Amino acid sequence: MNKTGCSVHVIMTKSAQMFITPLTFQTLTQNKVHTEMFERLSAVTVEHISLAKAADAALVAPATANILGKLAHGIADDMLSTVLMALPSQTPLLVAPAMNTAMYEHPATQENLAVLKRRGVHVIAPRESRLACGDVGRGAMAEIETILDEMERAVR
Repeated sequence: MNKTGCSVHVIMTKSAQMFITPLTFQTLTQNKVHTEMFERLSAVTVEHISLAKAADAALVAPATANILGKLAHGIADDMLSTVLMALPSQTPLLVAPAMNTAMYEHPATQENLAVLKRRGVHVIAPRESRLACGDVGRGAMAEIETILDEMERAVR
């Protein structure tokens, strides 16, 4: 349990692991960090299904253009996208996009976001700020407080 009283389970893509190690999240959450599609919790547990069923809500933060495209088009080719595809329909899914302004404003990204919104995905809009690439514009992930507020609203 973290200070909000929530048990947080982290799923990291290979790209996410290039920025921060799974050990960091494991230390912060006190839970195993999931990185591989075919790891098993036990001989009778299918991990991506058990994680999806256990979730009160799912949050993708930061949500890249890649994961938004996978979700919009039903692509489940890694642990994260597979867990998200296996979420029960009543489980809230939130995404907090974060990317370069041109990528965020690209018609494909905007179309993917529109598809996800129509399906009931909660999109937490990015903010305008200086981005990792040095540009200033819309694409910075929403503030953590905003994300937590949205998450709390979604699970009520």
